[in-house]
Amino acid sequence: MPLITSIVNWLNIKRVYQIDLIRKYPFDIQQETLFKLLNRASKSKWGKKYDFASVESIEEFQRRLPVQTYEDVKPYIDRLRKGESNLLWPGEIKWFAKSSGTTSDKSKFIPVSKESLEECHFRGGRDVLAIYTHNNPESKIFSGKGLTLGGSHKIDNFNNQSYYGDLSAILIENLPFWTEFIRTPSFEVALLDKWEEKLEKIAKETTQVNVTNLAGVPSWNLVMINYILNYAGKNNLLEVWPNLELFIHGGVSFTPYKEQFKKLIPSEKMNYLEAYNASEGFFAIQDEPDKKDMLLMLDYGIFYEFIPINEINNDSPKAITIADVRLNENYAIVITTNGGLWRYLIGDTVKFTSLYPHKIIISGRTKHFINAFGEEVIIDNAENALKVACNKTGAQISDYTAAPIFMTREKKGAHEWLIEFTIPPSDLDYFTSMLDHALMAVNSDYEAKRYKNITLDKPSVNQAEKGTFYEWLREKGKLGGQNKVPRLSNDRKYIDELLKINNKLKTR
Repeated sequence: MPLITSIVNWLNIKRVYQIDLIRKYPFDIQQETLFKLLNRASKSKWGKKYDFASVESIEEFQRRLPVQTYEDVKPYIDRLRKGESNLLWPGEIKWFAKSSGTTSDKSKFIPVSKESLEECHFRGGRDVLAIYTHNNPESKIFSGKGLTLGGSHKIDNFNNQSYYGDLSAILIENLPFWTEFIRTPSFEVALLDKWEEKLEKIAKETTQVNVTNLAGVPSWNLVMINYILNYAGKNNLLEVWPNLELFIHGGVSFTPYKEQFKKLIPSEKMNYLEAYNASEGFFAIQDEPDKKDMLLMLDYGIFYEFIPINEINNDSPKAITIADVRLNENYAIVITTNGGLWRYLIGDTVKFTSLYPHKIIISGRTKHFINAFGEEVIIDNAENALKVACNKTGAQISDYTAAPIFMTREKKGAHEWLIEFTIPPSDLDYFTSMLDHALMAVNSDYEAKRYKNITLDKPSVNQAEKGTFYEWLREKGKLGGQNKVPRLSNDRKYIDELLKINNKLKTR
């Protein structure tokens, strides 16, 4: 196996040099990327509509094409899924990554072209290992196998022309055969959609394998790790895989989970590396282990624009390129990709922590959300679900907030709601059940995480004392005007403050 490490390290030398060019010449690489994309797609229907062939500058490109949301491109995606070709991107697109929905749809279906697979997603995966082994030349990561925990949606046949599933499932389905020698579990097990069966088979297949690295969403991996420890009768993961040295994570913030991982993997030599990979593309990689920010990868066939967050609700928001971004400003990301997305607003916000090289942290979403476990519950999901629960129970709500309950080894994660009712439900448990089922109906990712309580338990709903939210705003000096309590939060700061006030009011 040391021979494999030597070969991989040799191949990585050239790529590490190319990555260094990203650090030095970001705008030149991005400008070249855009015009390659325009040239490739010039004969597609979208390219003809906007006359890509005659675009001569970035400014002209921005003037011609409006910023797009999923609702804007959905009619084209629906046609692609039915078998039409040469619409947003040349040729046919057979694969669609299923992710959480928008205000009008339970799920989004993001087109995944051959080019985006090879030049973006797979290249990003290779670069993660290139960067890691460059930073850790003594690594023995290739002496064993990597365990990638795939998502909850298998590949489904929409019709004879197209297939959809979690991005992780699509990537596994399209991996070259030789990767079977460096990864586990088997393709068949990795693509199972029944989670109890998948976890059982992963445990059977992998506990006797020399696993050196893990990859996936932290919350899902905690579920798997606890299952494997119980299966193997061990106290920590190094008793199962003594050569484990790396966890590649992404999808949700790692901060709430880091201490739990350290307890389950008690080694100072264990490394953690964040990758920013989404259905729409592979965006950034943590290239310095002692820093939390990530290097924006600019040569994956993605052209980036950034909208200052204070302009996001304007009819024609001004978008800037990598050349004009500033440190510590909050920007909404707009992408143009080799998957056929053109000036597409993905909903994430970032801040630049460094220029030359350009490094980012994910600062949030363009809307309030909960995504502690990969469920991506947005305000619209919450409002619709609460409306259903109120209609079913006759309740009326004056104010509410919700936040995650982070999982521990002893219990699963959940959502905690604090709701101030003007008319409370006669049965709070029934209200909670209706809220839970309504959320599953409007958000496929939440539904997947709630499936048989594998990752998320039923939500906890607390009835707030009258005046709780008013008192919180008063203490913050935010009474009146447009001030509101954040409806959804990805951490517990607001809900814990509100619960403290609520408990005080109860004792009066």
